[in-house]
Amino acid sequence: MTNQGSRATILLIEDDPLVCRSIMTYLTDSGYRILCAENGRDGLALVREQGPDLVLTDLLMPVMGGLALLEELKRQFLELPVIVISGAGQVEDAVAALKLGADDYLVKPIHDLATLEHLIARTLETAGLRRELQQVTQKLLENDFSCPEAFAAITTRSPRMQAVFRYLEVVGPTPQPILIEGETGTGKELTARAIHRVSSRRGRFVAVNLAGLDDQMFSDTLFGHERGAFTGAATAREGLLAQAAGGTLFLDEIGDLSESSQIKLLRLLQEGEYYPLGADRPKTATARFVLATHRNLHERVQQGLFRHDLYYRLVTHRVQLPPLRERREDIPLLAEIFLNEAAALLGKRPPLLSAACCTLLVQQRFDGNIRELKAIITDAVARSSNDTLTLDLPGLSCPASPAEPLPAEESPLPTLKQMEQQLIAQALQRAGGNQGLAAKLLGISRTALNKRLAKQKTT
Repeated sequence: MTNQGSRATILLIEDDPLVCRSIMTYLTDSGYRILCAENGRDGLALVREQGPDLVLTDLLMPVMGGLALLEELKRQFLELPVIVISGAGQVEDAVAALKLGADDYLVKPIHDLATLEHLIARTLETAGLRRELQQVTQKLLENDFSCPEAFAAITTRSPRMQAVFRYLEVVGPTPQPILIEGETGTGKELTARAIHRVSSRRGRFVAVNLAGLDDQMFSDTLFGHERGAFTGAATAREGLLAQAAGGTLFLDEIGDLSESSQIKLLRLLQEGEYYPLGADRPKTATARFVLATHRNLHERVQQGLFRHDLYYRLVTHRVQLPPLRERREDIPLLAEIFLNEAAALLGKRPPLLSAACCTLLVQQRFDGNIRELKAIITDAVARSSNDTLTLDLPGLSCPASPAEPLPAEESPLPTLKQMEQQLIAQALQRAGGNQGLAAKLLGISRTALNKRLAKQKTT
């Protein structure tokens, strides 16, 4: 478990000076900031003044005992984690403390202070995740963003993508790894860069694709090496972990890692330390990890291809990016951007994206997602010789529609009003109810479409 000591303040409430001194010395050496009180009343005052991250309290104390203190803490500071220390004959009191809201308990005498430290670290981590869950729940109920500029590079109007953004605004600043899952071409690296921006970390964003890296290449790429570490290592070289110090390290395609590389990654995430090849002293990793894969990691765990302990270490915070076929409202927006980019690159005047082209694009599956759409539009612009992009898009074909019989000569023709109603209904159906897209398909403005719809309701 990653050491949390440098980030946490612990209030120790204990009336035995020898016990207090031994616990305080050990936890201080482990990097925690320790506050001390001899009884519950003084401890409660320190909670109000100092706002500790965790309270570690004895049960039997003068002035105010541990149970009375716990009741008051849960009344005034509900989310503050509390661990109680009970004597061997105080098991009933410890159970009562758990019912009052204590997070855990430990029985005195404490022979192994490492066990206490582990319990503190686990309780702090659980409390942190609980706070994040509350923040995520609150954020998902909101409609605005605290940091919209972090997601400016991702073009979307999809409600699913906007929900992803709100989630990332909450978990982005936390130190835990974030796992991004999604098909190839759904924008995982762009999302990772957005996480880096929303985290406000001052270090660099460093990305690496792990697919095809054997175990030694994985170690050398991430950890670096010392001079003479292996044949050909004439000079020392720092790895990507050092380059991303204080920033974000994006590891793409982690589902392709070998088992030995998975073990090294797990140890790195747990300990926060690593050894450059040929080094005998560890270095501390200060980069935040964002990881991505197009594979189903849960299935790979079941198949024995991915370690279950690493999997559960990664899924604390994860997002699933929807494929393009599940955010069709974004297709016209992205197509317009790619059209202008391709025209600028080719030195051509941007052709118009016709309603017919939009209709055809929205109906496609796009197994290659955004990357495939960009390739199609770029190629279409290169082929285009007219002011309007034509239907002749490479790799796409207009879906065949069943032929309908022509009306008999004596059958009355539909009126223009009826034809307009049918045409609007068909456009809305193809656009999935999106009025802006339906207007584009009809070749009119959204305002004009709204007026026609309002007129239909009144007649």
